[in-house]
Amino acid sequence: MKRLRGKRCGHAFGTFAPADQAADDELRAMLTARKNPQPWTPGTGDDIAVQVGPFTERAQPRPGDDHGTDQIAVSMVHPDTPHAAYLHRRHLGYTERGWLRCNTTAILGTWQPAYATLTHAAASIPLPDDLGMEPAHYALYIEARKRDDSLDGFTLLRLGPYTQTRHAQQDYDRLTAALDGRETTLAPGYRISARFGPLGVSDRQMFTAPYQADAAALLNAAIAEANA
Repeated sequence: MKRLRGKRCGHAFGTFAPADQAADDELRAMLTARKNPQPWTPGTGDDIAVQVGPFTERAQPRPGDDHGTDQIAVSMVHPDTPHAAYLHRRHLGYTERGWLRCNTTAILGTWQPAYATLTHAAASIPLPDDLGMEPAHYALYIEARKRDDSLDGFTLLRLGPYTQTRHAQQDYDRLTAALDGRETTLAPGYRISARFGPLGVSDRQMFTAPYQADAAALLNAAIAEANA
């Protein structure tokens, strides 16, 4: 008896057309990547895979701000970077978002190309306006508080935005050195201290750009104005 040989798109049963084989390989690679994520180590400079709703996105940690236990600073990256056209990245919302605060619980591991099929870009969907990440800008607050340990007081100076914690740390060190031994004498009845924290985006107009002058000089000007 002559055995019949089945055909599928010109190929025998049990084989794939090249396009089907590529899709199958891509699916298998994605499933393997999700099942066996590659651990990510801060400070390596590697991009990371971040969960954004039901999608997995590529993000680039900010050097120096990637060691946080709860949050790190990242920027969103198109999955095909650097090969994707700039306009394509922009239209899908991958550019001009700046640095964002990413919860470490959203990090799946080191970015793998196999994750690309799980991105908004793969679905031709723009990134949502709300990624669940706040802008990762930083600020220094120089505050005068009543010496009776009450919360009464006022803010002398707001410095920001700082785009890197190391810059904020440098100015914080300058300010604490300038205040050393003078905290309780610069403003009668008050104790002056510097505090590091996130920049309030809605109050940005209240902040002094930190790169315009030396932080200690800005502090002295603010104290002089408060005592005038």
